Amino acid sequence: MVTGASRGLGRAIAVALAAAGADVALAGRSKPDLEETARLVHAQGRRALVAPTDVSVFAEVEALIARAVSDLGRLDIVVNNAGVAKVAPLVEMTDADWRGIVDTNLIGVINGCRAAAPHLIGQGSGKVINLASVLAVVGLPGYSIYSATKGGIIAFTRALGVEWARNGIQVNALAPGWFATDMTDPAFSNPRVNERLTRDIPMRRIGQPHEVGPLAVLLASAGSDFMTGQTIFLDGGHSVA
Repeated sequence: MVTGASRGLGRAIAVALAAAGADVALAGRSKPDLEETARLVHAQGRRALVAPTDVSVFAEVEALIARAVSDLGRLDIVVNNAGVAKVAPLVEMTDADWRGIVDTNLIGVINGCRAAAPHLIGQGSGKVINLASVLAVVGLPGYSIYSATKGGIIAFTRALGVEWARNGIQVNALAPGWFATDMTDPAFSNPRVNERLTRDIPMRRIGQPHEVGPLAVLLASAGSDFMTGQTIFLDGGHSVA
């Protein structure tokens, strides 16, 4: 299952998992975009389930996972990727603004894990990949609420990794830096903003969506069987500069 699979990194992860042999349940809010992701999954010779879902609502995530198990046979990999951002000073954030970010980014991850728990614990195996961000550890004005949610994901992943370790379930976080996606295009199309953000990246460039797929596949594979509770940064060195 991949949430936020309608575009960007979620789509790239879904297609990479399909290329590695997985059937994929695709969740997001835009059905047409999910259908395009499904087409790309089918091109890899795998099955795709399109399931428009609001991850902030537990009942919808529960229904998503029930459909995934029913239609695809079982649940082995859970990728909690859905996320939103609004760039604004904290004092300008309305209640609806900040609650919307928290509900999607953090509560959505918690909902994905809660809904998957009976299936993964019951079979004694599973891989959970929660999408965090370099902004969980690097401060940037205008991203206070977004950063708080991503920092929460890292802490949640660490604790849940320990909690589920004896159940045969590995829980890890993937923390991307700046990537070229629909969400970041408005910023990086501005030369001044582009220069400001990329100068903090030792590699002096942003990532491309296809570069996230191999790491997601590793975290979903037997290659990560002895890894849990960890956060892996994929950010061109931004977090350590």
